[in-house]
Amino acid sequence: MRVLIAGGGVAGTVTAMALQRAGHEPVVFEAYPSGGADAGAFLTVMHNGMDALKAIDAAGPVNDASFAALGVELVGPDGTTTGTREFDTGELAGPRTLTRAAFYRALQEEADRRGITVEHGRRLVSAGPVSAETAASGVVATFADGSTATGDVLVGADGVRSEVRTLIDPAADRPRFTGLTVVYGYTRAEGLPAAPGIYRMIRGSRAAFGFTTAPDGATFWFARIPDTERPRDEIAAVTPAGWREFAHAAFDGDPLPCADIVAATGDEVFGGHSYDVPTTRVWSTEAMVLVGDAAHAASPAAGQGASMAIEDSVVLALCLRDLPDAPAAFAAYEKLRRTRVEKLVAASAGQDVGEERGWLYHHHIDWNSRITG
Repeated sequence: MRVLIAGGGVAGTVTAMALQRAGHEPVVFEAYPSGGADAGAFLTVMHNGMDALKAIDAAGPVNDASFAALGVELVGPDGTTTGTREFDTGELAGPRTLTRAAFYRALQEEADRRGITVEHGRRLVSAGPVSAETAASGVVATFADGSTATGDVLVGADGVRSEVRTLIDPAADRPRFTGLTVVYGYTRAEGLPAAPGIYRMIRGSRAAFGFTTAPDGATFWFARIPDTERPRDEIAAVTPAGWREFAHAAFDGDPLPCADIVAATGDEVFGGHSYDVPTTRVWSTEAMVLVGDAAHAASPAAGQGASMAIEDSVVLALCLRDLPDAPAAFAAYEKLRRTRVEKLVAASAGQDVGEERGWLYHHHIDWNSRITG
């Protein structure tokens, strides 16, 4: 089966590798000239995400590009530590932290090593049946440059503002602003508090902050700041200095290290609004299906966006491997995934996934298992 994949980020590239392993022929079409959106951010691939990568023998390149996250320390507005929690890995690999750009690069280099075609600068604008007159099976994708591609099915891995989502269901809900703007930064300034191997999560009086220290001494930090929604072009025009000023103001005056860390950061500051997609009524047609943020985007509170997308990719490939046709595979995939991902989106929207996170982390995908529908 020839599978067209719209989107060359995490979901699209992992879907391609999983589908190839399942015996299909994937082709990835990425809108950006290289990499994908949000390349300035960083993320943690949690236990379940690393386990899903391991299922398709793709964990190694991510391990090589990242560093371990061993646990979390919680700090209150007065600077007092209120709790600590080590990540319970059990039989699974532990979480790994890396920049989104490094993640894209590791995955895309691995896809290239496996001989998977990734075409950049190809932004999907529409898709339809090969022949409306004869009802021939298959799908034709049309791109912004006027070119087309034909395949048996189309996978929408094109993110929170998915074009494929609206092609599948023109009445699909639009992404919902979470009320948060998230700012990410990196600094190698000396004299800052260190948090090697852990995430120090700080609840300020006006916003939330988290940071960790990489093995090379760099401080990776993020701030989740309550905000009002602004036009996309206005957000895109904010400079690194503007994001630094915005983040600094959210913690200025608090008896915490947050403002000092922000002030010690140069131009490696990136920000943007946070959106989620609480539910998507229709995940597929006979020839199109959604994965990752295109189907279910979550607030970053649980740090599970990438991991859930990776799970989607592997489960979809298993369904297309084991079931007789695409519609049956898409139905089984949705049945296996919808409840889990919508529970995660709902929990993240409340900024708390609870103390008991086994349902999130201890989720194993066995490549050798069979999907029966």
